[in-house]
Amino acid sequence: MWFSFWRSRDRFSLDELRFLIDQLIKIQVVNEVNKDFVVEALRSIAELITYGDQHDTAYFEFFMEKQVMGEFVRILKISSKTLFVPLQLLQTMSIMIQNLESDHSIYYMFSNEHVNYLITYPFDFRNEELLSYYISFLRAISGKLNRDTISLLVKTESDDVVEFPLYVEAIRFAFHEESMIRTAVRALTLNVYHVGDDAVNRFVSKAPHTDYFLNLIKFFQERCIRLDSVVLNASKNLSMESTSSILSAVDEIEDNLYYFSDVVSAGIPDVGRLIMDNVLRLLIFPVILPSLRIEAVKEPSLGAVTSLYLICCILRILKIKDLANTVAAALLCYPETFSEISEAKLNGNMLGHASPDAATPNTDKIYHSAESDAGSSEVATLIYSSSQNHRQCGVLDHNCASTKFAPREALLSFVASGDDVQVSGSLNVLATLLQTKELDESIIDALGILPQRKQHKKKLLQALVGEDSGEEQLFSSKSNGARDGVSGELDIYLQKLKEYVGTPCANPEVGVSPRVHRFQVLDSLVNLFCRSNISAETLWDGGWLLRQLLPYSEAEFNCHHLRQLEDSFHHCTNRVLEEAKGTWSDLLLTVICDEWRKCKRAIEAASPRKDPKCMLLPPSKLASADHAACESSFAAGERMCETVKVFALLHHLHTFSLGRVLPDQPPISSAVDIPEKSRAKNAGLNLPELKTNAEINMVDAVPCRIAFERGKERHFHLLALSIGSSGWLVLAEELPMKPRRGVVRVVAPLSGCSVSFSLLNSLKYFT
Repeated sequence: MWFSFWRSRDRFSLDELRFLIDQLIKIQVVNEVNKDFVVEALRSIAELITYGDQHDTAYFEFFMEKQVMGEFVRILKISSKTLFVPLQLLQTMSIMIQNLESDHSIYYMFSNEHVNYLITYPFDFRNEELLSYYISFLRAISGKLNRDTISLLVKTESDDVVEFPLYVEAIRFAFHEESMIRTAVRALTLNVYHVGDDAVNRFVSKAPHTDYFLNLIKFFQERCIRLDSVVLNASKNLSMESTSSILSAVDEIEDNLYYFSDVVSAGIPDVGRLIMDNVLRLLIFPVILPSLRIEAVKEPSLGAVTSLYLICCILRILKIKDLANTVAAALLCYPETFSEISEAKLNGNMLGHASPDAATPNTDKIYHSAESDAGSSEVATLIYSSSQNHRQCGVLDHNCASTKFAPREALLSFVASGDDVQVSGSLNVLATLLQTKELDESIIDALGILPQRKQHKKKLLQALVGEDSGEEQLFSSKSNGARDGVSGELDIYLQKLKEYVGTPCANPEVGVSPRVHRFQVLDSLVNLFCRSNISAETLWDGGWLLRQLLPYSEAEFNCHHLRQLEDSFHHCTNRVLEEAKGTWSDLLLTVICDEWRKCKRAIEAASPRKDPKCMLLPPSKLASADHAACESSFAAGERMCETVKVFALLHHLHTFSLGRVLPDQPPISSAVDIPEKSRAKNAGLNLPELKTNAEINMVDAVPCRIAFERGKERHFHLLALSIGSSGWLVLAEELPMKPRRGVVRVVAPLSGCSVSFSLLNSLKYFT
């Protein structure tokens, strides 16, 4: 019999299929003797059925006539002692299901419970290869699901699904250690959810199958804690491997969140609520938010920077309105359930201890400025009375180590006094909140980050619909605290917050006028711009946020803010003037022009330049920060570029704070480029660059002899020329017929040449 299998026949013929099936039917037991034939027969049948589906329906009709699906089940039962046959059978089924395009063929494959039997068969999954084939088989089935085919794979009673082997068996491996298996299972579940069958949706969203979503968030919580561990280790061991580990962990975090988003987008209401509730109860409230305000907790917690990144990711990827608004409300008013520690300290920075370079304004002066700038004592009285217990005039108190702080206040304290990473993370969270379309404007306003244009739009609508004082508020900088308070939307989400945690929110900031909170945000940003220990890139992010909040008006700045910005600007200008005497002074104006344009584009862009995951990466250390390399030209160049970046931002902010339009080009005086003030005038050089074979006057040239080859000396003249901030060393050869005139033979551009005093005069025009 076995030799007849190899007789000459057309490989893709109906006779070949008939022969293989007939031989397979005759198999009564699978052993070492015939297992190879069985494996080859199963493989060939898959090829022939796929071929027939595309060319001749007679192939599949014969397949149905012989009830080959039943034969597959019988072969599996009698081959329990060998591994190769189950492997090939699963592969054969996967190939057939994936490649069959006829709906009639798929309906037959899924009918008669044969597929469900294969799904529930007790394979030995200790073999990784067998498990891989099994998961591929399940995924192939899910790829053919629709409202018609899914009914063939479920068992129903009274219109309710009571058994769904495909789904139940698949989620058993949802948290397998192998990522490829987890990915396949998630793809399968999405195929199930997106079918849109109401009975199936009820099945997956009721116990005990809801445990899958609970375990899903628990698994994600573990991955978040693992990410925090990777970030912590990377901060201690700066290397390329550390960066790769962080990026790998970040990819996994984002993959999980995108999966949650895809599940929610399937439109199953109960599942969407399960995802949101579990994210809030298992991650946001017990893990993420506490990490923004305390150093240590008894439960596993995260670092502040990791928590900031996770908030950004959750809000950016999970587009759930209730989730976004509940998280934002929790930032504003932290529940007392999570405030049991007597002395709450910021994670990495106590609120009562600012950074050495952080601005620490005199609150009495600010109070006076706020009152005088508003033109009325109403605003000052409102600000003072609303926060008298632990604030003054809307500025966060940085001397209350034992005070309990809401996460929003922690964010602002990070901005005002945190390190570079904490500032970057907090700015990213504020930017994310600002750009989250699911957030209600009243909650954004309560956080103090509602853009000015939206404030005006809100007041305009109030005026149009005839609400009291709407017109007065639209055309006045004054604000009535009782009427500028939090709207009903915030109250709704505060009530939901109470339902989640079981206790009401206890924070005196709830109910405070949003104007007070806007002042706090603005004050923290101004303080940030006055700090010298923050990188230019992070300061640019702060500049972007400020321009989003105040796109076209300087009215929100008080006298103290203007004085702070002006002092910081003049201090930075002096640092730039010092760079004019440094090693890279010849490139200083070029760098200023380049960074000026970049800064303007960055702060006027529609969205922040950097992805939130950048806050997790180890910061790149400037060579200028290394004392051993502080005298090197490379370190000087880095320092010069960093100084110019800060200068460009502060110049933009200074101009903006005065109510002026930001110019596209820096206001550089052209006096530096006047030829009369350069050596090149005497040489007769009028072009901005010097090339070989150009004729020049050899005034002040130094005669010399140079041997380019042994024994062959040539007479040259050495000159040092400059135009503006560009300079060259020149070797010129005197022309025999033109005394004191020569031809340029060699040109060497100078980096770090000595520039004239006119460069300093040019930079002073910035002041």
